[in-house]
Formats: sequence, C-alpha cells, structure tokens
Amino acid sequence: MNTQKLKSVFAEALDIEESFITDELTYNSIAEWDSVAHMALVAEIDDQFDIMLDTDDVLDLSSFSKAKEILTKYDIAFD
Repeated sequence: MNTQKLKSVFAEALDIEESFITDELTYNSIAEWDSVAHMALVAEIDDQFDIMLDTDDVLDLSSFSKAKEILTKYDIAFD
C-alpha cells in the first residue's frame, strides 16, 4: 500500500509515469529529477505521509529505494 502511495508521490512530483519508478530510479538519472523537482518531491512526501523529513534525510534521498529506507525511520512500513 505505502509502496504504491510513494510511487504516486514520485510520479506527481517528478511529472513522470509510475511505470518508470523502480528501486533503481536515482536522483539526476532522469532529466525530470533535478534539484527543483527534488524539493517538490520532499514537500510532497512530507504532505502525503504527514511527516517532516529532517535535513539529513532530504540530502540522503537519492533514489526510490532510499526513500523507502528513509521513511521506515518515520514508522512507515513497506511491503
């Protein structure tokens, strides 16, 4: 459930199709994921999961896989 929710967040923030989102998707690996989109992604994650990522987590958020890892620190479980 949360994996699909996170995929939707990535798709919305980066303006890409959900089918492009895999654990291997990394920052700057696609033109759509630049520094501006990164901040939009962070804001969307904060909103959708009702959390506030700390600065280290914002900087460490370098892939879809890493996003799931970071969110587990905020008690968000992934299947």
